[in-house]
Amino acid sequence: MAARLAVPVGAHQDCFVLLYPEGMVKLNETAGAILNQIDGERSVSSIIKNLEALYPEAGALEGDVLEFLSEAQQNGWLTKEA
Repeated sequence: MAARLAVPVGAHQDCFVLLYPEGMVKLNETAGAILNQIDGERSVSSIIKNLEALYPEAGALEGDVLEFLSEAQQNGWLTKEA
C-alpha cells in the first residue's frame, strides 16, 4: 500500500494536506497520523499496532483505521502495491 503524498501544512494549522494530481484534500490529525505510517513496507496490522502504541488513550483502533484505509483507497488516495 502506498499513499500519494501527505504533507504537514504548518504547526499553527494543525492539519495535513494530501496532494495528488486530481487535487488536494485537507486531512484531520487522525487521518494524517494513519497516512504517516504508510511507507510501502509496513503491513496494515503493523500500522494499527504502531498507532495504538502512539495513542494508547484511544483504545482499539483497528475498525477506525480499516474504515479510513478503505475510504482512502476508494478516493484514490492510496494504491495497493503488488
